[in-house]
Amino acid sequence: MQLIQKKEKLKMWIVALAALLILLFIGGCSLRGQVLDGDGMVNSYKQISQEEAAQMMEEDDGHVIVDVRTQEEYDEGHIPGAICIPNEEITDTKPELLPDVDQVILIYCRSGRRSKEAAEKLFNMGYTHIYEFGGIIDWTGEIEKEEE
Repeated sequence: MQLIQKKEKLKMWIVALAALLILLFIGGCSLRGQVLDGDGMVNSYKQISQEEAAQMMEEDDGHVIVDVRTQEEYDEGHIPGAICIPNEEITDTKPELLPDVDQVILIYCRSGRRSKEAAEKLFNMGYTHIYEFGGIIDWTGEIEKEEE
């Protein structure tokens, strides 16, 4: 009787250990760098307000501002200091203009749709400090145009 109880306990431990290993394996296969926010949702980049973005732009922290609209849209008017990397050109290769995956990246587009797509793509490539702040149509700060 005692031998049967020991075998049953051993089976339970083996099953529990196997379940734990499966959970660890599944968790290890998820996207790198994902975090849970306060609501339990999985996020890959941080969406911030334009006011927060403007404050971050005032910092001298080595950040880069990325406009993911087309070159033509960028030339018509962009946030001072922004570089143009069109969303359509962000694929599965790290953009040359963004060599540091740990650099603070502030991303915007016209309305916010393309910037969200670009932020997600960059996150999936391994970039770690991505802040998406919507579209230039809502921007109340300075805008500069390219001279022809």
